[in-house]
Amino acid sequence: MNDRSCLAVILAAGLGTRMKSAMPKVMHSVGGRPMLGHVLDTATRAGSDRIAVVVGPGMKSVEDLVKAGHSASQCFVQQERAGTAHAVLAALGALEIPADDVIVLYGDTPLVTPEAIETVRRALAEGADVAVLGFEAGDPTGYGRLLVEDGRLMAIREEKDADEQERRVTFCNSGIMGFRGALLPELLDVIGNDNAKGEFYLTDAVEIAGARGLSVVAKTGPAVDVLGVNDRVQLAECEAVFQARMRRKAMLFGVTLVAPETVFFSHDTKLGADVVVEPNVVFGPGVTVSDGAIIHAFSHLEGAFVDAGANIGSYARLRPGAEIGEGAKVGNFVEIKKATVEPGAKVNHLSYIGDARVGAKANIGAGTITCNYDGYDKFFTDIGEGAFIGSNSALVAPVSVGKGALVAAGSVIVKDVPDDALALARGQQAIKEGRAASIRAIKEKTRSKG
Repeated sequence: MNDRSCLAVILAAGLGTRMKSAMPKVMHSVGGRPMLGHVLDTATRAGSDRIAVVVGPGMKSVEDLVKAGHSASQCFVQQERAGTAHAVLAALGALEIPADDVIVLYGDTPLVTPEAIETVRRALAEGADVAVLGFEAGDPTGYGRLLVEDGRLMAIREEKDADEQERRVTFCNSGIMGFRGALLPELLDVIGNDNAKGEFYLTDAVEIAGARGLSVVAKTGPAVDVLGVNDRVQLAECEAVFQARMRRKAMLFGVTLVAPETVFFSHDTKLGADVVVEPNVVFGPGVTVSDGAIIHAFSHLEGAFVDAGANIGSYARLRPGAEIGEGAKVGNFVEIKKATVEPGAKVNHLSYIGDARVGAKANIGAGTITCNYDGYDKFFTDIGEGAFIGSNSALVAPVSVGKGALVAAGSVIVKDVPDDALALARGQQAIKEGRAASIRAIKEKTRSKG
């Protein structure tokens, strides 16, 4: 099908009132990405040369998403929501540019696969004028029914318009439809709104095309690929399917998931071979973990890179901009933000490293903090190769600690420390012999009088 041009029309104008949200429905996320983002990506991978996204008035966030990542995409505004055919007609400017295939998709079906779209395109390439993707439903309630006779798709009947016999049909409409490119504008011109909802249904194109003697076919795909989202319950169902797919994909690639059902991925998570992921780990967007790294339990990673053989957690948090070098260690209750931890370095426990570089084989003691923010601006801390930072130290940026330098435990470092130097910045310890006993005696006497 590489020799066939394709226009994808994605309908994304729905308000999603059942989501109970001020955010457009298609902007709700599955796997850390808006649902529409999934559909845009799938349409591209299925060979769409151009993409027309139909949005509602004032949906700036949707338009921004389309413009940001999809140069071949264009938004069209459906001023009045009067049905699916009316929505497609809003993209007439795109339809008037010739394309061999026109595929209609929905922005709230985030699990749709390239294979599903290719099934419809293949039918068009084989001579169909209209092709519809259907699925078998255990409970067809709420879905449009595909009425097939002698291998021909005769009609798509919306449930509200179906009679009792038609409602018993379990072959249901996924919403994905394909048209021979030049045909669709002609069909849109004659679709009416004589139905229970008084809307212009794109599905009526099936009967109109059949009455003209055109070839109309229905193809079957997995029901899970076309799960739609109308409320947050269905959003959670889609998330569960997405996560199951990602877990399976990771394990088949060579990743060990100790408790797969407790690990959560984003759409762009990349894990190398022989990575081990312990229970209750969350991968936010933008994470890459190289071969052989270990992610211990209850860690949260987002916008981070973990090099080969590194050891993360447990209870570690890697925030955007964290880069963990080969064989480095980020231990329990450690937070790294916009910082590089170079190969072999260790930040083992209870520390915050932000806006910093930790040099190769440096050691960061427990409770160390890089004080990177003064309430207005962020500042950088540079810790040299092989440096040793004692426990409970505060490094007040901007500051550097030289190669091989030592910082004594409990120090507050406000000036640069040269290579191989020892820095101590503590208050002087004073010992008052017998003072503890006298304080206790005073306290006991006060308590007895009270």
